[in-house]
Amino acid sequence: MANAANTGSTLTVAGSNVNKTSTALSTNIIIMVNNQPVGAVQSLQITEQRQVNPVDEVGTDGHIDSVPVKSTDITGSCTRIRFDRLRIAEAFSRGFVHVSSQVYPFDIVILDKQKRDQGSQISTVIKNVWITNIQYAYDANNWIITDTMQWTAENIFSVLNNGSSQPVAVGGELGIKHMGAGPNGTVNIVSGDGIVNIEQLTDTGANGRRGSLDAAGLIDIGSAGDLF
Repeated sequence: MANAANTGSTLTVAGSNVNKTSTALSTNIIIMVNNQPVGAVQSLQITEQRQVNPVDEVGTDGHIDSVPVKSTDITGSCTRIRFDRLRIAEAFSRGFVHVSSQVYPFDIVILDKQKRDQGSQISTVIKNVWITNIQYAYDANNWIITDTMQWTAENIFSVLNNGSSQPVAVGGELGIKHMGAGPNGTVNIVSGDGIVNIEQLTDTGANGRRGSLDAAGLIDIGSAGDLF
């Protein structure tokens, strides 16, 4: 396998000189609700945002610490051509067309089929989605009707092999190491919960976990070895 000289990025298939495409493409993505692919989607945007505040003190010029002060917000939008006589809420397996009609949330699953091996394919679950905005226009200059839906969700997590608990962060094609226990981990995070990788447990939504900062022993992280 040939790699870029300075960065090590993959250029050919491992063990050969066969050309390789390593760039993630949107053509490998399937958006599903209740195992039903959602067709005619033009774009799906996802934003994960968490507020972090610096901690200062009198007598020191500069931040002495920084901590998250709010749970992560997951929001996004989807643009879809009105196709197959489905408006956008209907296309996401809902029995209504207007925002005010929604009474309970739904899940969106994004399947990334970049790898041929199903065990290496990634499923991302956007959990408990509420529609916050639907927009559409009837235009005399462009007859194609496009629906745009904005939404907010409670949680997001990703796993390998479409439903397993295997973490996605395994170092990719390069096998890049990361801090913590688990696949391609370099050190164990020792906490009051024992030897765990709280980041990967949260990343996979294990046992309904929705954040990592409620784990015991956060102040001890790094005491078991170098972080990087």
